[in-house]
Amino acid sequence: MSTYQHIAQRQAQVPVRQLCQVLRVAPSAYYAWQRDRRQPTAEPAWQVAVREAFAYHSQRYGTRRLRAEVQAQGHAVGRWRIRRVLKAHGLRAQQPRSFVPRTTDSDPAVRAAPNRLLGQPAPTAPNQVWVGDITYLPYRVRPRQGGGWLYLAVWLDRCSRKIVGWDVRDTMPEDLVSEALRRALVVRRPPAGLVIHSDQGSQYTATRFKALVAKHGAQQSMSRRGNCYDNALPGTTHAESFWSRFKAELLDGGSFPGLAEAKLEISHHIAYYNAVRRHSSLGYLAPNHFETHLQTTSQLCPA
Repeated sequence: MSTYQHIAQRQAQVPVRQLCQVLRVAPSAYYAWQRDRRQPTAEPAWQVAVREAFAYHSQRYGTRRLRAEVQAQGHAVGRWRIRRVLKAHGLRAQQPRSFVPRTTDSDPAVRAAPNRLLGQPAPTAPNQVWVGDITYLPYRVRPRQGGGWLYLAVWLDRCSRKIVGWDVRDTMPEDLVSEALRRALVVRRPPAGLVIHSDQGSQYTATRFKALVAKHGAQQSMSRRGNCYDNALPGTTHAESFWSRFKAELLDGGSFPGLAEAKLEISHHIAYYNAVRRHSSLGYLAPNHFETHLQTTSQLCPA
């Protein structure tokens, strides 16, 4: 027990000034100790950084991504310490629901493109392989009435995981995937030889879609029938994990009020996904940062 603690324990029975005199302590020093003890201890900067990062990313980050985030800010902390902070503040990251892929309808009479990814190494640069898919998003058709589905077509760069093109409709017309691809081609301007991979859905086997692919010197690739993620990404579970987490973060357990609201929210989330969200498969870099890193590395160490 310290001298100051002894005074605090006895001051109810003996005057403070008398205790200080006996123990040879200045009363002013004792009162300063009392003030300091009553003041809350400042929270360490790394703990503040953890909580702020968790809030900034809308509860999407678990301990792995939070560790990468705070380490980028100069705080060398491990996952177990971050886990303690989250638990102490009752914070829990969103958990994606199990995801069962809903594929598009295929036409057995139409000849599918070969799977150009089977047995091939993973791409080493952006714009070598793009992977396409359509996912279903719930929305409320009218107030107090049953809901419906929105159809989101996305093209994902297999190397950087960047979403390079997308379109969303409240119906699933033939040009849904074509419009998403057209937007990606306009922005990215990939070189000839790009592999465009998808399942065998009717949207991807349509004549106009094939013409769009051929016009830009790309090669069409398709998964085997009944296996929509056949080598589209490094492992089926990887692609399933992408969609389950993407939908969990985008919807947060709810549904969209309508198509206009969905377009706005999807646009914001994809911008966040590409520019900010860290990916474990990319060394905990965001897709944009990963592509910049690859470009810088190739310039410094040309082949």
